[in-house]
Amino acid sequence: MRGANKRETLTKTLKPHWVWAIALGSAIGWGAFVQPINWMATAGPIGVIIGFFIGALLMILIAVSYGFLIKSFPVSGGEFAYAYVSLGRTHAFISGWFLTLGYICIVALNASAFALMIKFIFPRVIENIPLYQIAGWDVYLTEVFVAAVVLIAFGFFNIRGTTLSGSMQFIFCLIMIAAIFVLLLLVGIQPSAGFSNITPMFPPETTAIAAIISIVAIAPWAYVGFDNVPQAAEEFDFPSSKAFKLIVFAILAAATLYSLMIIVTAMVRPWEGVVEENHIWGTGYIIESLLGPLGLAILAVALTMGIFTGLNGFIISSSRLLFAMSRAKFIPKGFSKLHPKYNTPSWGIIFAVIIAMLSPWFGREALMWVVDMSSIGVTIAYFYTCYAAFTLFKMKKDHTFNEKKHIEDPRKKIVAILGMIASVIFLGLLLIPGSPAFLGLESRIALVAWIVLGLIFYVIKRKDIKNIPEKELNYYILGKEEVEIEKEQE
Repeated sequence: MRGANKRETLTKTLKPHWVWAIALGSAIGWGAFVQPINWMATAGPIGVIIGFFIGALLMILIAVSYGFLIKSFPVSGGEFAYAYVSLGRTHAFISGWFLTLGYICIVALNASAFALMIKFIFPRVIENIPLYQIAGWDVYLTEVFVAAVVLIAFGFFNIRGTTLSGSMQFIFCLIMIAAIFVLLLLVGIQPSAGFSNITPMFPPETTAIAAIISIVAIAPWAYVGFDNVPQAAEEFDFPSSKAFKLIVFAILAAATLYSLMIIVTAMVRPWEGVVEENHIWGTGYIIESLLGPLGLAILAVALTMGIFTGLNGFIISSSRLLFAMSRAKFIPKGFSKLHPKYNTPSWGIIFAVIIAMLSPWFGREALMWVVDMSSIGVTIAYFYTCYAAFTLFKMKKDHTFNEKKHIEDPRKKIVAILGMIASVIFLGLLLIPGSPAFLGLESRIALVAWIVLGLIFYVIKRKDIKNIPEKELNYYILGKEEVEIEKEQE
């Protein structure tokens, strides 16, 4: 079997600090610098900060399962592989299908966010050659061109190898963090700015609990990116047991950076008045009004680094997921072919870039509907991961205990249960009518369309997927002919 169907593998080049930067940079993205005013309108400054830290703690509960599974199955594919281990090939396809959409949408949104930033700073550059309007958003050919250029650049960097993309990611993260602290210092020393502007702490028209819940509900979106770590697990040049600590450090760092940007924005002047003014980029507007062009330039650097880390991180993860699904013969084999010189999944990278390049043609508002819907896919992947860990942990050794598949650890089994509960809560907040984070009509239509498309694709591929022998599938997905987990020594 192995001689006739050689299993392609990726080169182990990723260093620990690069992996941490992939998780942090992917989680922060553009939202921390574009959305503070919108978040404060919903929950107030303190409501946003509390909500983000509660969300971070819930993500860490889920990350416990990720850490265990990365250590046991250090292969590309992440949640795709975990769903296969616990529930089989159909659920592996479901997990992979939703994640692929979610990852590529975030690549597209980051590219569009870069064009939006250029549009705010240099409107005369972007607002040229108008094409049409979609959902109230004017689409310009120059905007499409800018997004395409940045996507092609990062596609090129990723094809050149993870040594280049990983080191770039770390440098971008350091610049982003430095820019945030410089902004905090510059705003803090201004006589007109201060903590007095942060009041009221919550919106007067809503309760504190409702305000906090509305932010907790977006935690899967706000922290999506830490789950890029398992997608790159096959390329670690360090023991996979370190992954959990890197993920936790990245989640806590992300929560801190989100909160610092809320504080920076709220300190400038009373936030309620800024909300009422309804600026395209509220944070950019008020920072420029207080600190002038220098302040806006520093903010633009932070935003650019956030966008670049998001682009880079999700191109890495989407291409690795496509590579893993192709290696398992779930999707066309071209996605698992590696570049002859750089040993990267080049076709997966090119595919992600091309699909993301289509997005600016549909306008930012239309893309936001799809991205909101993709939060469902990420949350489903969280549930699969926690469920996989739940099935592999045992409260005690009984007649169902398999030495090759199970570990006796009641504490981690309980944490896996809590992670499953957190995932269900997130899903409920997104899908239950009346919830503060209930998906809009357009996002629900996009969700149904993606599910239907997935069903059609699965029906077409179902026979082929079912006919792959189990040992062969175990070998292609896990690198071994049966499910075996690494026994923890702790």
